[in-house]
Amino acid sequence: MPDTSSVITVPPLPSLAAQAERLIELGVHELAGIPADEMRTFAEDAGSRDGDALLAVHPDHAPASALAPLLRRDGKPGFVVTDMPDVDRFTPCTVELPGASLYLVTGLDRGDHMANWSPEEALPALTKDDRTPLLLTEGIHWVLQQPAVLERNRCFMTIGSRLRKPNGALDARTPAIWISNGTGRDGRERRNAPKVGWCWWGNRHTWLGFASATGRRVQ
Repeated sequence: MPDTSSVITVPPLPSLAAQAERLIELGVHELAGIPADEMRTFAEDAGSRDGDALLAVHPDHAPASALAPLLRRDGKPGFVVTDMPDVDRFTPCTVELPGASLYLVTGLDRGDHMANWSPEEALPALTKDDRTPLLLTEGIHWVLQQPAVLERNRCFMTIGSRLRKPNGALDARTPAIWISNGTGRDGRERRNAPKVGWCWWGNRHTWLGFASATGRRVQ
């Protein structure tokens, strides 16, 4: 397997102030029930202490199903695959979130070096490297703020989000964000659109890395 110590360089994020304005422009603050001024203040207070950090809204306030359509690529909106109607039931697993509506995600890595690994192989490797897998909502936030992070053949999984069945077992699907080819049920009109989908826990895909971070925190 590849060396997991390598870090792939991806386009930097805008400032936290600019990220806050982006979310407000998209209406995420209204979706989440957070006043625009509160979002601006959070970003302003944190801006002097964090460099390349991602401003995220807690998934309880802004679920993946509401965020995905805000994505854009080639002028086309993002979407969730039709066979994932339960997308918002994919909740944090092995991930501890700050107890706040707004928080920061630090040390982002797209995980290109783990392309063609299975989620089953990737999770323990990330844990060993003291990294935490991104949630699906965090991955969407990342692409909202920096669309260039989603490239053909360089997309990513967000295995911090899992669905737990009524019997306590984890669903074998694991969420990911990639670019639609416009085939099958996606529809030709969605070719090149950002796509929220899923892959099996034990399967490998050459175009999917594993997005992760060094941590999460509030001010």
